[in-house]
Amino acid sequence: MKPVILTAILIMLLQITGCSQNNNKDRSATNDNRPSKPTKHVGGHCEGCEAIYESSIPLEKLNQTDTLPDFKEPGPKIEISGTVYRHDGKTPAKDVVIYVYHTDQTGHYSNRGNENGWGKRHGYIRGWVKTDKNGFYRFYTLKPASYPNSNIPKHIHVTVKEPDKNEYYIDEYLFEDDPFLTASERNKQEKRGGSGIIKLVQQTNGILHGARNIVLGQNIPDYPSK
Repeated sequence: MKPVILTAILIMLLQITGCSQNNNKDRSATNDNRPSKPTKHVGGHCEGCEAIYESSIPLEKLNQTDTLPDFKEPGPKIEISGTVYRHDGKTPAKDVVIYVYHTDQTGHYSNRGNENGWGKRHGYIRGWVKTDKNGFYRFYTLKPASYPNSNIPKHIHVTVKEPDKNEYYIDEYLFEDDPFLTASERNKQEKRGGSGIIKLVQQTNGILHGARNIVLGQNIPDYPSK
């Protein structure tokens, strides 16, 4: 075969391979929840925030309450609820999607073997809610454990998505009674969306309840002023 023809064939093969790699990204969601990109990105870089679109339920059909998969397992049961407010801190914000995930009772982001997308890193303990007309949200889960052999406070990661803006992260849920939540750790908090430190109170049903209200845009970079 002539060298010129052989070279042309090799170039064609490389182009086909490159296109194939670019078009076969791993998507775990059973529904395409991704909206068109907003004109202005807010919140700065957020690795893994796109996991908010991996809900098996379309975002517009989410409920204001969710029970995470670990809730029936052994461990301290918690209920976290609150109100999400618009940037003015007074007006309840409806239809805001909240995505949460955290470690299991051993401090690991454990898998069940069928995870895809960001679920491979975030683990199976994750959930999605959408605020109702009063801005209310609630989720049930187990109080997570700290990372093994560390002094990092127990925490729950959280990402929010407003109807007309891109997704961005806010301060993690932290627990007031955590011995690792030192004065130094408290000072590190950015208070994105407001303080994420919650106090758990024992309820008559045995579940520990914590309240956290969220103010959209508070301490969020590049958030529109109006």
